[in-house]
Amino acid sequence: MPDNACLVKTKYFAQLVALSALWGASFMLIRIASPLLGPNVLAALRIGVATLTLTILMRAMQHRWPLKHWRELAVLGALSVAFPFLLFAWAALQLPAGYSALLNTTAVVFGIFAAAWLKEDTLTLRKLIGCACGFAGVALIVGLGPVKPSLQVILAALACTAASACYGISTPLMKRAIGRMQPLQIAAGIHALSLVMLAPGALWSWPQAQFTPGALAAVAVMGVVTSGLAYWLHIRILVHVSPVAAMSPTFLIPVFGVTWGHLFLGEQLSSGIYIGGALVLVASALITGFNPWRQALDVVDAEL
Repeated sequence: MPDNACLVKTKYFAQLVALSALWGASFMLIRIASPLLGPNVLAALRIGVATLTLTILMRAMQHRWPLKHWRELAVLGALSVAFPFLLFAWAALQLPAGYSALLNTTAVVFGIFAAAWLKEDTLTLRKLIGCACGFAGVALIVGLGPVKPSLQVILAALACTAASACYGISTPLMKRAIGRMQPLQIAAGIHALSLVMLAPGALWSWPQAQFTPGALAAVAVMGVVTSGLAYWLHIRILVHVSPVAAMSPTFLIPVFGVTWGHLFLGEQLSSGIYIGGALVLVASALITGFNPWRQALDVVDAEL
């Protein structure tokens, strides 16, 4: 039995790491496509491709659309898809991909408070200290990074933080929705309703968009992989783990986001990224209670 438990934990951990790599890459792709397509068109196209992908899966797996839960799905879609996608696309006009990925980690801070409010988790002094470390890390990232602070940069950072708050608040709500709908139904429903929300803005901005091959390729990858398939996988994992555990890949996303941005976009690294990123990782350990040494010992004990 201990061996089976370890295998299950390893499976979900591997899936969470894979999600982190995918979502880390999405910040790089947003940085490529947003200046060309514009935030409104980019967000709507990304969601549209994801909706098409999930619709095909729904039909292939013979799932029905959860029409009677449309109000709940609309709230979840606004918080977990529509608002975050639009805000991150707008922020990408001012911030490097690594910045956005690091600021995205504040989702866990908001998620902790949302989970406590919804009785899905409890607040402790350790978690509150972790929150303080997280916000201090964000301040260092913005203040000491290669991008000089300006009104536009500050507003973009606030947009990323607002998007992260939406993610954090939506996760415990998503956990509750799983009791009423299948993961694929939730993923398809929230993307379809989010597309309806963002369609007017996309149509208004459509004439100004530059539909280059690179931008369209970035949208295709985001829509199919980092949105459609990744959200479905994320919700499937959420069936088996707590909301806080499901948000744990958020702290690995910056590792991939900064790496992809540096390798493929030539984004600069600075002391602010390292110091602020370290504080954010400390915050993650305090908030989630993650201790790799303790977990390693647990595995050893299970094998003995």
